[in-house]
Amino acid sequence: MATKTSSQPPHMKVTDQKRAAILDAAIKVFGAQGFEPSSMDQIAKVADVSKRTVYNHFENKEALFAEILNQLWERSPFKLDIEYQPSKPLKDQLTDLLWQTIEMLSEPMFLKLARVAIAETIHSPERAQCMLDRLAVREESISAWVRAASNDKKLNVADVSFAANQLHALIKGFAFWPQITLNSPPLNQEEQKRVVESAVDIFIDTYAIK
Repeated sequence: MATKTSSQPPHMKVTDQKRAAILDAAIKVFGAQGFEPSSMDQIAKVADVSKRTVYNHFENKEALFAEILNQLWERSPFKLDIEYQPSKPLKDQLTDLLWQTIEMLSEPMFLKLARVAIAETIHSPERAQCMLDRLAVREESISAWVRAASNDKKLNVADVSFAANQLHALIKGFAFWPQITLNSPPLNQEEQKRVVESAVDIFIDTYAIK
């Protein structure tokens, strides 16, 4: 059976090309239908390799699923990295933070990772929980920023978690959930700008100490 290698770097060994093809196929299959309904036969067919080749690389379906989650995690480049700065205006800081957030949520590999993990929660919440926890880590900067601004008496926030979730919702309602659940196209630059500016205005008007 011929192996599809056109999307792989030409310097890769054949065995590495096959492994990469299997991982790409697994992302498609698991992402489309979750863990339980998927089979190694389906993955082998999509990868255009034999079933034996799949098992030569991965002992079982569980090992393959764990590896694609790790691969997606490693390939996703974004990690929010904005610290609260007491001397900088709140609105400017929050704008920077939300621009980073919307860029991360729009990054194709992050969306793939989220789709696979969220699809699996339907079939096996326990199996997907670890990856969902890791996804949440990449969003911790918002909670940390809100907490720091509140401690600095710049925000009047009684419940940091609640306020941070509100902020996430203002962004994800436009730049994450429609893409995940409805397969909507990513927002363009002008749409992103509108979402960020609106979210900043709503949050500052609600929580900033005048």
